[in-house]
Order: sequence, then C-alpha cells, then structure tokens
Amino acid sequence: MEKELLQEDSQIIVIILIAILVLLLMAVALVLFFFFSRKKIIATELEKATLELSYQKDLLHSTIETQEEERKRIAQDLHDAISAKLNVVSLSTNVLIDGKLEKNEQAHTLQHILSVTTRTLESSRRLAHNLLPPILENFGLQAAIEELCDEFISSKKVKINYEIKYKDLLSKSNELHIFRIIQELLNNSVRHGEAENIRLKINETNEQLDLEYSDDGKGFDIKSVNKNKGIGLRNIESRVEILDGKLSYHSEIGNGATFNISTKKPQP
Repeated sequence: MEKELLQEDSQIIVIILIAILVLLLMAVALVLFFFFSRKKIIATELEKATLELSYQKDLLHSTIETQEEERKRIAQDLHDAISAKLNVVSLSTNVLIDGKLEKNEQAHTLQHILSVTTRTLESSRRLAHNLLPPILENFGLQAAIEELCDEFISSKKVKINYEIKYKDLLSKSNELHIFRIIQELLNNSVRHGEAENIRLKINETNEQLDLEYSDDGKGFDIKSVNKNKGIGLRNIESRVEILDGKLSYHSEIGNGATFNISTKKPQP
C-alpha cells in the first residue's frame, strides 16, 4: 500500500515538474517572442527615422538650392536692370562735369540721363514687385493671383481660365508660398510646356485650401521626373512641405500636366 502511494506521489511530482518545465518553456518562448518583436519594431522605427532624416536632408538641400537660384536671378536682374543703367548715368554725368559739350549736346545728354533714370526706377519697381508683390501685402492673395494671371493673359501667349474663392485662411507668409507656387506653375507651363490654355481653381472650404491646376502643354514623363527633378518642381515641393500640405501631380508626354495641392489652416 505504501509502495502504491509512493508511486502515485512520484507520478504527481513528475507531472508537476513537467508542468513547471512546460511553463518555463512557454515563458522563455514569450520572452524571446517579445524580444525579437521589439527588436524588429525598433529596427523598423530606426529605418523609418533614417528615411525621414534623409527626406528632411534632401528637402533642406532643395530649399537651399532654390534660395541660391533665386539669389542668382536677383543678382542678375540687379546687374542687368539697374547697375548697367547707373553706369550709363555716371558716364554721362562725368561728361557734363567736364564742361566740354555744347549747349545742345548738354541738353541732349541731360535728356538721356533723365530717360535712363526713369527706366531704372521702373526696373527697380518691377524687381521689387517680383520679390514681394505689393498687391499681396495690401489686398490679399486672391487679388495678387488674379493680377498675376492677368499679366500672363495680357502677354497673348496663353489663355488662363481661373476661378478663385479665397478669404483669409492662411497667414501672410503662407499666402506668399501659395503665390510663388502658382507663379512657378505658370512659368513652367509657358516656358517649358509651351501651353496655350491653363485652368486654375482655388477653393477655400472647411478650414482647407484646395488648388487645382492643369495645362495643355507638352507634358513630361513622370518616371523620368521622379528620378531627376528640376529646380522648379523641387521648389514647389519644398513650399508645399513648409505649408504642411499635400501635393499630387500627373502628366504624360503630349498631354499636359495637372497639379493638386491642399493645405489646412495652421493650428494656433
């Protein structure tokens, strides 16, 4: 009888030990599972952070490159539109100071100086307008875009059908980004796309601005552009990123291009 009890006790102990061993194995398996899962999650997060950092780096480089291109353009405009003309004024003034000209020649030189000075003032106003359109500051984004479109229309190179419904969703600095984006799109359509017709629609609804843009120009190959983006497209992407907005575009060779941009009112 005692032998049977001992056998039963031994069986119970064996069962308990087996159960404990199984529990230990399960515990080890769970620990290993969580360890490798966590390791995988961390690796994924690191990869995501690396990609985000790389994107931010590319965006920063793009923004800096855009700024440098704009500085070069401004410097060239200053040289062509102002510096050269002021040199002419300086030379003509020195000739007058020498006092070797006849009266009729003096009058002609003074008239020439006045003409050059007038053109220089006009050039400086136009340059200032390009840097920061006064109408944007004084009358808002809608008026500035309408004026911009009318300027392109008056060139007789392109027809623009625009519909703008905007109040005051964005800050002045963000409005300038929207203005520059549209300016870039129009320039690209006319200069590179050789478009004849452009459609622009801007609508402000539910604390969001939606911009739809399309042209009938030459278009471009999306795959090729994604591999090697020009300064214009990178400029647009940089500004949309600053606006914390969304950008999508589509184009085919010979079938024009479409751009869709949306951005929400910044949270206070």
